[in-house]
Amino acid sequence: MTPLILASSSPRRQELLAQAGIPFEIHAPEVNEDCALPAREAVAELSRRKAQASALRHPDRFILASDTLVTVDGEKLGKPHSPEDACRMLRLLSGRTHEVFTGVTVAAPSGRMLTEVDASSVTFDPLSEAFISAYVAGGEPMDKAGAYAVQGQASLFISRLEGCFFGVMGLPLYLVRRLLEQAGYPLFIRKED
Repeated sequence: MTPLILASSSPRRQELLAQAGIPFEIHAPEVNEDCALPAREAVAELSRRKAQASALRHPDRFILASDTLVTVDGEKLGKPHSPEDACRMLRLLSGRTHEVFTGVTVAAPSGRMLTEVDASSVTFDPLSEAFISAYVAGGEPMDKAGAYAVQGQASLFISRLEGCFFGVMGLPLYLVRRLLEQAGYPLFIRKED
């Protein structure tokens, strides 16, 4: 089976694909991530941009691209720009429920492009300033949408999650399977006896 192209340098996405047994190579294209659309539409658009950029370099391969945003009170929270920004985001999320949107796009060698969005709700316990400072000082929030990693130390303050855990992590695997199947990628090839 020819590995697909993962249009992302995210270690979490790489880990999830490897765990799912999907072979891949990485090509993380530089794309303009400015997008004024609401979060649900923005992650779809940004995942499409990444897939299109990778498809230009690899037109004969299947491409998988994804983008994740957190939103609270209509504000989109991407990756924090600084430790202070991470603290600000965590204060916004403290003791509240927010939405996590992850867009997934698969581009096929035929030129067909398929995009869907996963939406999940996550509730945080109230966080003390001391806890926020210590969490940010540990570095985990700095390359994560919304300044937290559901699979990491943030698990200590997430009291409720409705939706796809892997979507909150950055790659909803059920959507990956669905879109790859629709695009004609041979996910499961029977080994010869």
